[in-house]
Amino acid sequence: MKGDENIVLVNTQIPFEGDIPGTDFSIPYDEIGANLEKLPEDAKVILYCMTGPMSTEAAEVLVGRSYEDILELDGGMEAWRDAGFSLEGGG
Repeated sequence: MKGDENIVLVNTQIPFEGDIPGTDFSIPYDEIGANLEKLPEDAKVILYCMTGPMSTEAAEVLVGRSYEDILELDGGMEAWRDAGFSLEGGG
């Protein structure tokens, strides 16, 4: 997220349907293992997708690759929109 280099916000949703403002990377959940160079191991990585399953799968890959500070946005983009917030660059 902009302004905090120790937090990385990652959208794992495919197909792409927009980002939560402040998203650092859009990396499809099934490509997260091939994009580890973008995710510092010492950062807090916050993952989200539309409702949860894709970010959960990406989190499992990261934990398996020794990442320790992995969080998921509960309810994903759907919960974000239900709370009255908008997405950038998509639906």
